[in-house]
Amino acid sequence: MPSSAKLAADRDAVHRAVAAWEGVSVAEHRFGGVEFRVGRRELGHVHPKFADLPFPRRVRDELVASGRARPHHILPDSGWVTVPMRTGPEVANVIALFRMAYERAVGAARPDDQSVG
Repeated sequence: MPSSAKLAADRDAVHRAVAAWEGVSVAEHRFGGVEFRVGRRELGHVHPKFADLPFPRRVRDELVASGRARPHHILPDSGWVTVPMRTGPEVANVIALFRMAYERAVGAARPDDQSVG
């Protein structure tokens, strides 16, 4: 079982990576943890041992089928996913999924740019 110091370091690694992207704001999440947004769109939020991210249902289904995420721990029938972040590879996966959410958000903000999203 990971130590609380390791969990904090993992959460900090995600925080540093995602917060560094252009246009990302960071705030406390209403249900605990830290959330990341681009404008009014939430990219997702992190808790001590896992992250929650919203995706369109089709994307969510692909992420779950590929093993990269699980259905959301509270809203399993939604587009939200829950992703563990207790190991180095899991943290890297969380950062990659936040990047996917970020690129979708930036692409939605710039519909004329077909190369993003």
